[in-house]
Amino acid sequence: MPTSTRPDLLLPAEPGQRALARELYALVAQLPVISPHGHVDPALLAEDQPFPDPSQLLIVPDHYLTRMLLSQGVAPAELGVPSLDGSPVQTDGRRIWRRFAEHWHLFRGTPSRLWLEQTFTEVFGVDTRLSPQTADEVYDALAARLAEPDFRPRALFERFNIEVLATTESPLDDLGRHAKLATDGWGGPGGRVVTTFRPDNVVDLEFDGWSTNVDRLGEIAGEDTGRYAGYLAALRSRRAAFIAAGATSSDHGHPTARTLDLGADAATLFDRARRGRAEPGDAEAFRAHMLLEFARMSLDDGLVMQLHPGAVRNHNRWLHARHGRDVGGDIPQVTEYVHALAPLLDAYGNDPRLRVVVYTLDEDTFTRELAPLAGGYAALLLGAPWWFLDSPEVLRRFRETVTETAGFYNTAGFVDDTRAFCSIPVRHDVARRVDAGFLARLVAEHRLPMDEAAETIVDLAYRLPKRVFKFGEIS
Repeated sequence: MPTSTRPDLLLPAEPGQRALARELYALVAQLPVISPHGHVDPALLAEDQPFPDPSQLLIVPDHYLTRMLLSQGVAPAELGVPSLDGSPVQTDGRRIWRRFAEHWHLFRGTPSRLWLEQTFTEVFGVDTRLSPQTADEVYDALAARLAEPDFRPRALFERFNIEVLATTESPLDDLGRHAKLATDGWGGPGGRVVTTFRPDNVVDLEFDGWSTNVDRLGEIAGEDTGRYAGYLAALRSRRAAFIAAGATSSDHGHPTARTLDLGADAATLFDRARRGRAEPGDAEAFRAHMLLEFARMSLDDGLVMQLHPGAVRNHNRWLHARHGRDVGGDIPQVTEYVHALAPLLDAYGNDPRLRVVVYTLDEDTFTRELAPLAGGYAALLLGAPWWFLDSPEVLRRFRETVTETAGFYNTAGFVDDTRAFCSIPVRHDVARRVDAGFLARLVAEHRLPMDEAAETIVDLAYRLPKRVFKFGEIS
């Protein structure tokens, strides 16, 4: 993977640069995929059951798709998105597919269309162009593929040439799916599928059921989380369990990038929140303080920290009330990093033992804040354009805006951040093609020798993410 039916997809239009880009892309087209951050359900691979119908696989769980149709008046229920209140939703896969195909024109020029078309052709070998008229033909072709043994999850994992896939779980997860993967030789330290420690639901006081979650954290860890000291001990215990299950990183999805050292006041704030008496500003202060606590823990246990700030969660309140979290109701916001990260960087930014990979949904910060920060602190690395910014245009702009200040080697490689398992190879392929084009321009402009460009593109696609996220020895 892939064997593209469009060999020059996303490569430069100028003939000289295109020829150079072809050479560079050829060096990475067949390299293994390193996927250090995503949201694929580990049960998919642990159970290795056949995929459901094409709609349940490709449309229902993909909020990139369902939110676009919602913007044009198509309710998520019509697309099979489960409801919280038990209200009826469409369950007929063919009807969902037809409804989606009626609105396929909405995705013209979007990365969603690019990924999905490449998934049709590269993963499933279906070349028929989707339209309202061809909806049934495409659906039947995909369904026929899904019935074949070679299209079960583990078989596709092998064909996708995925070397490492990191999933994301909360401290309350029993990691049973990862235990099954380890038993089967797929998981555990050095395994092909590893977990990531994501503690938002026990750190964010504004998270639904936070106090109940903290109680459950204490039960799982065998610690008294009624006290702040017990709470920290429980988090350390769960981190150790995640590391034993193969985790090499933690992930923190905070609304802002703010960091803060509350000192002894942290215990007071925690106690106030546990008694249901949190004051305005407590949630933001506690989240900020806990980032420093997690940095301290990372110095002890070695987990790489990932910080994903900047999303206003559940902005579409109707959607959240009807269908829950992570169904397309989140919106990016302006995010400040220079002052927000200063307490963490003052404390640990020059310690090379710490690795903090910072992402953004605010593209304006690439040049002004993030590239200079990553270029000035040993502990800080830049994550790839993510979520709303994961598009060929922004991937190009990312290289253009950060390389001059941070270089290539203060970035951490591509992340697909996907719940859509079958899109993993095509998303990584898009990033590799964009990098080939950018490096080809540097070569054409006599700013970089071809041999160094060749080494760099392999580093960006494979060696850097493997090294940054501690996935074994570099081959």
